[in-house]
Amino acid sequence: MTGDASSVRTVLTRGGRTIRPAQASPPIRQVLADRRELIAAARERAQSPFQTIRTYALTTPGKLIIICLLLAAGSIITGVYASTVLDDRTRTLQRLIDHTEPLAEAAQVLYSSLSIADASANAAFISGGLESPELRQRYADALATASSSLILATGTASEPGSESAEDATEQAISADLETLSTSIPVYSGLVETARTNNRLGNPIGSAYLGQASALMQDKILPAAQRLYELRSMAIADPQQSLTRPPWTVYVPLLMLLTALVLTSRFLARKTRRRFNIGLLAAMAALTLGTVWLLVSGLMSVAATADARNHGADPLRELTAARILTQQARSAETLSLIRRADQGGLERTFSATTSKIDDILDDVRSTAEESSDSVTTEQLDAVGRALVDWKRTDAAIRRYIQSGDFDRARQLTVGDGRNSSALAYAAVDSGLVEAITTARTAFRDDINTAQRLLGFTGTGILLLSILAAMAIVGGLVPRIREYR
Repeated sequence: MTGDASSVRTVLTRGGRTIRPAQASPPIRQVLADRRELIAAARERAQSPFQTIRTYALTTPGKLIIICLLLAAGSIITGVYASTVLDDRTRTLQRLIDHTEPLAEAAQVLYSSLSIADASANAAFISGGLESPELRQRYADALATASSSLILATGTASEPGSESAEDATEQAISADLETLSTSIPVYSGLVETARTNNRLGNPIGSAYLGQASALMQDKILPAAQRLYELRSMAIADPQQSLTRPPWTVYVPLLMLLTALVLTSRFLARKTRRRFNIGLLAAMAALTLGTVWLLVSGLMSVAATADARNHGADPLRELTAARILTQQARSAETLSLIRRADQGGLERTFSATTSKIDDILDDVRSTAEESSDSVTTEQLDAVGRALVDWKRTDAAIRRYIQSGDFDRARQLTVGDGRNSSALAYAAVDSGLVEAITTARTAFRDDINTAQRLLGFTGTGILLLSILAAMAIVGGLVPRIREYR
């Protein structure tokens, strides 16, 4: 026994170092596995929450959660954005009808009425003695119409929702309105003074009328024309953007639909299910919204383009023609008052009537392409009346040059068949009829564009919310399967 014990100790201490028997030590593989476990547990405990989330995001359920959140949020954001853009378009169209276009119309009526008042005052003066009741009534009506139009323009000087970039335009409009509001009473006072002296036979009446006419031609009418041009620009500027489709809404809708298709394919590979009811419902809702926007948006754009091409453009040109008509009439009546300035007034009449011919030709080319706007018959009637007016004016010029002022006066302000007054009235009434037709076409097309767009924005928002709910409802059950 003693020998055996000593022999064991000898084995254990051989070589100067202690050797444990093999049966007393655990397996090496087990030791290494335990050590790796301890290291992994220590690392897991030392990991930050962000790293934990990042690790989980790389798993399949983590990816599905991220996809679900992105698609649902993207659907709602797209719906809100589409609703905002389309509702803004609808409000712009409504503002064109309710605010911008009536202001432009009021400015046009203001200019025309002031020109008619000036021409009527001149005609009444050159008729000699007590003017006819018709001329007096025409002057009074024109001045009253101008005053009411000025009140309308002054009461709504600034457009709702105007930006700071438009401050310069608003300041110019305010300056012109102030000029008109202070100068029109002065003009009417000068005309009344001239009329009183004319009835009494005082030669000074001619000087008062010349001063009134100079005030009208040099200060009042230019301000009224600038006001109309600024109001017309307020119609033209929004139409430039409204005649373009809302591409910024189409793009996110198509991107969202593409993301849904890719998600459906990814889910089919991971779950071995070909279809997901929630994703299919979301794609159906967004497809319906896209088709709705495509149809209503393009039809609204087409209606707005028609409003511009067959309404606003002819309306602007015909209004310019009517302004030129008033200028030509003023030049004609002033010929019998400023007898020393026949050459300049004759050139003014010829230049303005030539421009009217050019405008009629331009509008006629548009009228031939459209059946619901100004007709060629209306334009031809104005053209024939303009030819008669030119012929009558040429006769008046001959009488003035020969010194037969009585005959020239009869042709200018008389009510005979060949009088210039009747020819001018025919041109003016024809232009008024064409302007009314163009304005009606413009308003009808804008109303159509507004109705077509209508509830598209709200509808797309509701469909986008429905799509977001369907996405969540379709992906959540698939995520739960991994628990």
